Amino acid sequence: MTGLRDALLSRDETRLPGRRDEDWRWTDLRGTLRPLPAVSDAVQPLAAFDEPEGVQVRRFAAPVTAGTFDASLSVAAGETLWLLDRVDAGAGAYARDLALDITLGEGATLHRLVLAADSADAVSVTRAMVSLAPGATFHQTVLATGGKRQRIETAVAHPGAGARARLDGAYLLADGRHSDQTTILDHQGPGGTSEQLIRGVAADQARGVFQGRITVAVGADGTDARLKHNALLLSDRAEIDAKPELEIYADDVACAHGNTVGTLDAEVLFYAMSRGIPEVEARLMLVEAFVGEIVERIGPAPLQDAARAFVADQLEALRR
Repeated sequence: MTGLRDALLSRDETRLPGRRDEDWRWTDLRGTLRPLPAVSDAVQPLAAFDEPEGVQVRRFAAPVTAGTFDASLSVAAGETLWLLDRVDAGAGAYARDLALDITLGEGATLHRLVLAADSADAVSVTRAMVSLAPGATFHQTVLATGGKRQRIETAVAHPGAGARARLDGAYLLADGRHSDQTTILDHQGPGGTSEQLIRGVAADQARGVFQGRITVAVGADGTDARLKHNALLLSDRAEIDAKPELEIYADDVACAHGNTVGTLDAEVLFYAMSRGIPEVEARLMLVEAFVGEIVERIGPAPLQDAARAFVADQLEALRR
């Protein structure tokens, strides 16, 4: 097995995933993180933050050098939880691996917002393993600003049986930052639904990656699974790599995936500028509207407000 955690704890650089590993070919850690930094329990201080009312907040501080962290969360049958996971930014170069386990009981509902910030020199991997019980509802939105290498992976074990999963996300990347959003959705039983909408923006020499794999197992008849990734390139030096996948081994399913990568609409941009809006402001308005759909799909108002503030801060970075 390869992975950032394995490499850090074993002190074995060969365990770092690299370009020859299919699921990591666009997020090469082996060619990036050498020599391996020393693992330490020391973490960088957290900045002040006003916690939204009615929301459970988990904050993950950046290590001083390198660190691995584990957390788990269970939502009991029939309960509803609003969760904000903040992967807080640190200063300078560091490496971190977050392993997060989430379990939803029968009929439980979880609205999860992930705000993933890292320094420009950071190598960061965040992995969430999510297990749903029959009738559970899992709504997740991931907003990311990238790092030297940043990967946010969500794997969902979906039982069917009326359970629902929605995995939304957006990455807003400037300078030479890199962000990889990877989802693995495993439909294991009949009668389940899932939906994914990912929006990406890459400026300057940034690189955005999206990989989405949906598997519909034998016997998972009646599954409804849909995935869409749309991205904008704001520079001819920026790069977007996307790989949506469907593996279907069942009958009577409704599954679809789509992917688009383009630039800002020149006619719409011209129209805005003809109304006296400076070009930089017009571009940011269009980017804000493009990403805004992701924010608007967040149900709980406190989570939506936190997401909107996070996006506004990153739009300022794109302005520069």
